[in-house]
Amino acid sequence: MMHYLNVFFYDIYPYLCGTVFLLGSWLRYDYGQYTWRAGSSQMLDKKGFRLASNLFHIGILGIFFGHFFGMLTPHWMYQPFLPVPVKQQMAMWLGGVCGVLTLVGGLMLLWRRLMNPRVRASSSTADILILSLLMIQCLLGLSSIPFSAQHTDGSEMLKLVGWAQAIVTFHGGASAHLDGVAYVFRAHLILGMTLFLLFPFTRLVHMWSAPLEYITRHYQLVRSRR
Repeated sequence: MMHYLNVFFYDIYPYLCGTVFLLGSWLRYDYGQYTWRAGSSQMLDKKGFRLASNLFHIGILGIFFGHFFGMLTPHWMYQPFLPVPVKQQMAMWLGGVCGVLTLVGGLMLLWRRLMNPRVRASSSTADILILSLLMIQCLLGLSSIPFSAQHTDGSEMLKLVGWAQAIVTFHGGASAHLDGVAYVFRAHLILGMTLFLLFPFTRLVHMWSAPLEYITRHYQLVRSRR
């Protein structure tokens, strides 16, 4: 039974989540553009929002890009100047800092969304669910740091990297890379994939529409009322 669960969650589930993530986002953009928004509640109550939002977004962007480049960059590209143990130490310290920022900012946002009557009235079940899951995922990530510290040679990290790269390159039997990996990492992977599965049905779709053009656009001339 455990073998079949292992194959499902670490060989099949990633592609199921990825398909829903891409196809669902595309369909929502085509057929539900009026729901394609960040749904910011800043105008309802600004107290503490800026601090919480900045902590959360800075932290989660650091986590995203750290995971993206750390997990998917081929070993031969950094091996000459970045030994695996050093890479793991960087992942633990930088990931820990970004995780704490995300957790503090996210808990502030979640408390505000649950306890502020105006914000609560404008929040959907999906808003609360996705933010709660992100906080649980962040806690799982921070909880994995002590387990990583037990393998200072980076061997545990290389198993996770091997699994991720086998998935994105469509190599069969990716779950074999996770043999012996601690259960906190396995839970972290499953919840992370589940977040991709839920992505198209939540406000997270606004990540596709990051306003990068603001960096290069010309200044706008705004006339005064007088």
